Amino acid sequence: MLNLAIPLPNIPGKQDIEIEMTMNGKRQKFHYRVEVYRWADCRMETDNRVDCVRGLVREYDDEWVVYHIGMPTDEYVPLTFIRKEDWAMQHQWLWAGKQKK
Repeated sequence: MLNLAIPLPNIPGKQDIEIEMTMNGKRQKFHYRVEVYRWADCRMETDNRVDCVRGLVREYDDEWVVYHIGMPTDEYVPLTFIRKEDWAMQHQWLWAGKQKK
């Protein structure tokens, strides 16, 4: 899958992002959510940051799925979520494109 990087302002808290795009004549709207989690706020008693991220994701809203884990720092980790229905639509586009080849 191709990537397109769009810089976002570094605003504290949750950022809801809606992107409407037209690709090869087909229009689609995708909903993303970016949240920055501080390691100090990890609810799990662990030094393993992977376990911390797993806990954060497990407790997240069921309508969303992790799309991307950003570059962690010593203080925080940014997580990008996508609505599950949008994730399914992206996969339909991907498979439709592969079948045409």
